[in-house]
Amino acid sequence: TLDGIDVIRVGTNRYIHPLQALWYYLRHLRGKYDILIETVNTAPYFSLLFRGTAKRFAFYHQLAREIWYFETKNPLNHLGYHIIEPIATWLLSRAHAPLITVSDSTKKDLARFGWSPEHTHLISEGIEISPIRDLAANNKFDKPTMLSLGAMRGMKRTIDQIKAFKLAKQDIPDLQLKIAGDSSGAYGKTVLDYIQKCPFRDDIEYLGRVTYDQKIELMQRAHIITVTSVKEGWGLIVTEAASQGTPAVVYDVDGLRDSVQPGRTGLVTRQSPHALADGIVHMLSDQRRYARIRKRAWEWSKQITFDKSYQDFKHITEGAAA
Repeated sequence: TLDGIDVIRVGTNRYIHPLQALWYYLRHLRGKYDILIETVNTAPYFSLLFRGTAKRFAFYHQLAREIWYFETKNPLNHLGYHIIEPIATWLLSRAHAPLITVSDSTKKDLARFGWSPEHTHLISEGIEISPIRDLAANNKFDKPTMLSLGAMRGMKRTIDQIKAFKLAKQDIPDLQLKIAGDSSGAYGKTVLDYIQKCPFRDDIEYLGRVTYDQKIELMQRAHIITVTSVKEGWGLIVTEAASQGTPAVVYDVDGLRDSVQPGRTGLVTRQSPHALADGIVHMLSDQRRYARIRKRAWEWSKQITFDKSYQDFKHITEGAAA
């Protein structure tokens, strides 16, 4: 029991867990609740198709789509992208339940697989980090510094950021790069090997996994954060960094394009290290432009709260018909 909410965990195998959870729901829970919210992370539970008398809602943060090719091996990647996810998503859409999501990108994605845009509702994302109080008092590193933050996984494309760093160094010679995140796994080892072979490795600092306080300090002191994921529901790290006075340069992909207002709160570039490097140079080469973008990003982050997320969510669930 967490904060007065009973949490029931079912199954230990991630591949059959959705079926185990559905079976548990059908045997023990169906018909006992007034509202049913199915949260989908790649594999749905299909409980919405067997709801009983409950008012029902679906919540998607994002679909996996391209992530299948970065996080699973052949033939599962092809099966997941072309068969498993499209069919599962379409089947769940047959419940005709109101859909809740956090970005226009995910809304459009789901519309391709049967979910009605007319019955799709957007709610605010939320961050737990409190925005800094005084932007002017924000103490940056002495040298221009870009930050790469998060676990090193193939779908995060950390190496693209290092390549962009090398290119941007040609225009900003004193540019520094700080990388923080878990490097366990094959891709993490590839990233570390790439850093060692980089001609500017002395200007790259790999910090490994960092604590919460270290994460906050890095987001406050870096000049920009770069994010190159293949796909996101929302670029949460973008909003978190903005709240600490650091704007972002991101790839033009689902989720990231939603968390940046191009040219206002950050920059959105094509999916290539060259384009990312151009964005880094553009962001850091004009201090007045940088200050404007940084301030707008910080101000926008104050609007992206769990309080607003809750109010949006409450409005939708109270207003929808059963």
